[in-house]
Amino acid sequence: ESVLVYLDRSGGLQKLTEDCKPQQTEAVYGFRITVNPTDIIEVDPILGDCVLHNPLRAIVLFQSVCFLAIKTLSLIEKIHTESQVNVILNFTHLPPFPEYTLDLCSFPRVYGPMRPVSMEGLVIAMTRVTKYTQGARFLCINDDCPCSAFHHIRVHAPGATESATVRNDFSCMMCSSQLKEDVKFRVLGKQLVELIHVKALDVLRGYQQSSLRYQSVTLFLRELCNSMRIGRFYRVLGIPAHVHQSPNITWSVEANSVQPWEPECHKVSGSFQELLEVTASSPWTFPAIVAHCFGLELTPPGLYNTLKLSLLLSLVQTQTDAKDIFYNLDLLVATTDTFILDLMTYSLSLACRGVRHQASGEIFASLSRDEHGTGTANIHAGSALLATGGICMLGDLGYYKKDRLDSIQSLESHAVSVFIPGRKYGEDADQQLSFPIHCSFWALTDTTRRSGRTDCAVLGTAEMGSVPLQLADAFGLVIQCRDRVGEEALLAQTVHTLQQAVQPGKPQYPSSWEFTTQDYQELIAHAQSLQVELSPAAEKIIHGYYMASRRVRTQSQGVNMSVASIKLISLAEAHCKLCLRTCVLEEDAVIAVLLCENSVTLKHASALIIPPDAVFPCDLEDVDGLHRRDATLDELHQNILRFIYNYAPGADAYIAEE
Repeated sequence: ESVLVYLDRSGGLQKLTEDCKPQQTEAVYGFRITVNPTDIIEVDPILGDCVLHNPLRAIVLFQSVCFLAIKTLSLIEKIHTESQVNVILNFTHLPPFPEYTLDLCSFPRVYGPMRPVSMEGLVIAMTRVTKYTQGARFLCINDDCPCSAFHHIRVHAPGATESATVRNDFSCMMCSSQLKEDVKFRVLGKQLVELIHVKALDVLRGYQQSSLRYQSVTLFLRELCNSMRIGRFYRVLGIPAHVHQSPNITWSVEANSVQPWEPECHKVSGSFQELLEVTASSPWTFPAIVAHCFGLELTPPGLYNTLKLSLLLSLVQTQTDAKDIFYNLDLLVATTDTFILDLMTYSLSLACRGVRHQASGEIFASLSRDEHGTGTANIHAGSALLATGGICMLGDLGYYKKDRLDSIQSLESHAVSVFIPGRKYGEDADQQLSFPIHCSFWALTDTTRRSGRTDCAVLGTAEMGSVPLQLADAFGLVIQCRDRVGEEALLAQTVHTLQQAVQPGKPQYPSSWEFTTQDYQELIAHAQSLQVELSPAAEKIIHGYYMASRRVRTQSQGVNMSVASIKLISLAEAHCKLCLRTCVLEEDAVIAVLLCENSVTLKHASALIIPPDAVFPCDLEDVDGLHRRDATLDELHQNILRFIYNYAPGADAYIAEE
């Protein structure tokens, strides 16, 4: 009676009526019923306790009510027994108490009550949707037995193997004769997913060595096939079960409800908020100071500012919006200083999602045979898929073989295809699956290694080490770490390293602005979540520069610049986010143009005359340095406008000559 009252109040009976209308003839008819534990407890506490602590018993109760409703209202004529009604209870939520939460780091894999629990984790592997008998109908082979026309129904239960549902040695309950399956009434569909604790990503960053090891949990998706994507976070409600496959017992979870989940974002620290207020008069000062003070644990202030700013821009721009459109900013660093790799590794530790790839590992995906009895292909996420929504750091490209470099060169399409041979994995036909690559790539090339190219280098082309130019073009931004002050920079870095070794943790550069690593993590997480829009002025500069630069380079050098090779909009949006704004200004577009022009000039001759380190043309030791930088950027802004006015088609319509 309580089940009936709840279904009536929650609209479950109305939904049951609607679900019965388009039904075809089946052995088993499935019905999904949404269950709100809070509402059920208000109707009947005993029923609520049954739903939360003995869900299999609760399913039987709901099954009886649904069967009576279907027969009373004559909704489906082909249903004769309760066994033909397969009820699936989908929980909206669980009580927010530790007893209903399963921590994938410390949960006990022992016998316990089969009741729903909540868990959160990262999908690291999954199979294809494979054939699995969810329900089947059997007929007695004895023609004189009533069960030769009447049928036995077997339906899968959590923790059961397929052999518990379909076998050839079932006997009739009335005459003990053998039962024969009516194969055409099978209900099929199953998918296996490997879920691991989110803290496992800390190991994949590679910044700090850890002795911890994380073990994944196998989820069985039956009615929820294709509801999860590899490399994504999910909150799963499910029922733990022990699957007996002699001589082994496998601990797994039958998924009941799946919802996308992301860790909570933090607020910006008080230090950065105070800095933002003080620098409000200039749109360029705040990100300059943020980059200047970044990574002081590793480098003295003022060293590699352009690289630091680029790393921060890539960190805040890597995201997927509400429409599942991915925005990224790939970064290739050309340098002779191997210390740069440490700075990139430190920056990776600040990312919400970061994976440091090993040259010998799999970057996209790999295949293995599923160990849970299906024999199908299990698709394991490589570093790029594990870094979904974050950064995949490739390291020094000089250690990669040619075939790996060729695969990295295809990252411009941001999709990877996985070929699954059908004969090897028990399928009738081969299959090819495509997975989107939603991460930004960081890589380094040592310019002391020569590429061995014998062709004449284009004027303005910088040495890229062992990296081919085609591969460099696949990255949205190329940064060359120049040494502006030569031996002075080397001396400053040496003194910094020695002081850190002698007095670890002691601040070496006392100033009015001091920011911790946690401050930067919170700033990046908050900036990454901002939704920004292009202002008309910024859009005109970006469009004008692109058209002018493409026109000049195509006419004079025969170089065809692709849209993908110039991440103008991504850079402008990233700079806007780092400034904690939601509207991309003209000044953001100026920084984007300067970074892009410096990047393109490394590969092709310059079309716009700007200094080699245009974004940080002077030292930022004091307030005067910040003012000099603003004045220089204003001049460069005017140079960009003149360049657009002279070379972009139709630029005189939106740029005044004066």
